[in-house]
Amino acid sequence: MSDQDNQIDAYRRRFLGQGAALAGTVILAPGLFLHTIARARPAEEAASSEVRWGFLIDANKCAADCDKCVTACSVENGLTGFGRPETDAQWIRKVTVRDKATQHSVSLPLMCQHCANPPCVDVCPTGASMKRADGIVLVDKHTCIGCRYCMMACPYKARSFIHEDLTNQKAHAPRGKGTVESCTLCVHRVDRGDIPACAEACPEKAILFGNLNDPTSEIAQRLASEPSTQIRGDFGLDLGVRYQGI
Repeated sequence: MSDQDNQIDAYRRRFLGQGAALAGTVILAPGLFLHTIARARPAEEAASSEVRWGFLIDANKCAADCDKCVTACSVENGLTGFGRPETDAQWIRKVTVRDKATQHSVSLPLMCQHCANPPCVDVCPTGASMKRADGIVLVDKHTCIGCRYCMMACPYKARSFIHEDLTNQKAHAPRGKGTVESCTLCVHRVDRGDIPACAEACPEKAILFGNLNDPTSEIAQRLASEPSTQIRGDFGLDLGVRYQGI
């Protein structure tokens, strides 16, 4: 076995071997509320580490029969379904988590968690998986070779592989057959001063979007004063998505 194969195996054992615990212990809670971003980032200005974008999702506000966030994401990013629910691209999905002891269940949205220490970036052999200075994790379609190592390393099953030829793509969300993709945090909207489509579409304002590094932002103040959970926080990935009510 090659050194590279050994590295991938190590990541799979660490991040995927423990993944089964997700269903039995931690629950995801979606809360989408978006605050208008203070200002648009000029195109010539690089993303700054002074900012870290993230979500606070309140599962208590997320209705089990509501999937408006999923629909908004698909429309915004031009995600086309091919009738294969198990493998079709779905940058955000609704999941139900049940406590085995009490049978209490909650419904919540799950997407890329935009880790501060993303395993997908660690295992990518070409550098296609990357993290911007402001915490947004992305895939460069020009350098992605479709090896899918990042999919194996992601504990949240947040990435998908494009099998088919695509048409009618959105200019702001380029996609390509044979590449991997996942939630971009609607980076094109964030950079122009708007909030992600999922947060904007949530009728219950269960998804709060904002700058985790700004102590005056609503999301930072909520996280400082209210309990929240990171899904599989024991992995030490420092997630950009936090949940309440799970």
